Amino acid sequence: MKKLYFSLLLVSFFNLTSWAQEGIPVYFDYLSDNYYLVHPSMAGIGQGGKVRLTARKQWFDVNDAPNLQTLNAHMRVGEKSGLGVIFFNDENGYHSQTGAKFTYAHHLKLGGDGRFLNQLSFGLSGTILQSNLDETEFRSATPDPAIVGSKISASYFNTDLGVSYNYLEFYAHASILNLLSTRRDLYYQDRADDANVLEVDNLRRYLLTVGYVFGRGDVQIEPSAMLQISDYTGEKYIDLNAKVYKDVDFGKIWGGLSYRRSFDGAQYATSDSVGEQRLQLITPIVGLNYKNFMVSYNYSYQTGDIRFDNGGFHQITLGFDFLQPEKRYDCNCPAVNY
Repeated sequence: MKKLYFSLLLVSFFNLTSWAQEGIPVYFDYLSDNYYLVHPSMAGIGQGGKVRLTARKQWFDVNDAPNLQTLNAHMRVGEKSGLGVIFFNDENGYHSQTGAKFTYAHHLKLGGDGRFLNQLSFGLSGTILQSNLDETEFRSATPDPAIVGSKISASYFNTDLGVSYNYLEFYAHASILNLLSTRRDLYYQDRADDANVLEVDNLRRYLLTVGYVFGRGDVQIEPSAMLQISDYTGEKYIDLNAKVYKDVDFGKIWGGLSYRRSFDGAQYATSDSVGEQRLQLITPIVGLNYKNFMVSYNYSYQTGDIRFDNGGFHQITLGFDFLQPEKRYDCNCPAVNY
């Protein structure tokens, strides 16, 4: 029988990117025509605007399981500018964070006429965030100077920086999240001088995305990949994605599959051996666009011998596109043409 102690260690490792992250965790909602959530340079990328509302819930039968809600809107302003805003609420056990991101993006057309997409974009987001920690249920047989034993909160500011290049059906995005080194006072506030709490002020995360949309008829195929790197821990993840779009009378239906794998593993012990397991998530996604409305659903399932729960991670996205022009770019580029 696998030992619970090592199982919990493994789960803690796999969820490090969630509870230790400042800002919005990087899940799979970006695949719902929602790249602005992870790349600030995508604010106002098209010729109109969009609104996206997402809700995510993990492990329905586990108390205080991670859940996330986001609401974002962005739009083009003039010929070269884009503005965006994101509100988010993220809860994970005794930790929670709420905040807002405000984004300005600058778009440079590199050539061609008004319907030819060849655009270089830069984006900068400022994040205002309040992080909370509830220690009222923490118990220890001996006093622990690292535990306050009450509800505490602290506010932070940070920035994200990104660049995008869109050329017809090809796209590439690169972003640095949590650019500034920020000491998170939440973990030092009101604690004893000898608490000896590890100080981590580097939460920078690097994201790189590339993709291409094939097909000029009523069916398009979009393979893409995204690489994530955590600066402080050196953790690396890759998402390999594939989506298929089908034009129908009322709009567009689409579906796809994402596979996330960690480059790093965690060890676990059984009664007679020691093994290593890497994070692997399989995420199918489906959606449809009807006039200016969009809805999508994705379900993530973790594979491997050691899992906290047999259930998966559910996420739904609702969207609305507004101020759409009659003439769009002459390309199959869903993230830009909407």
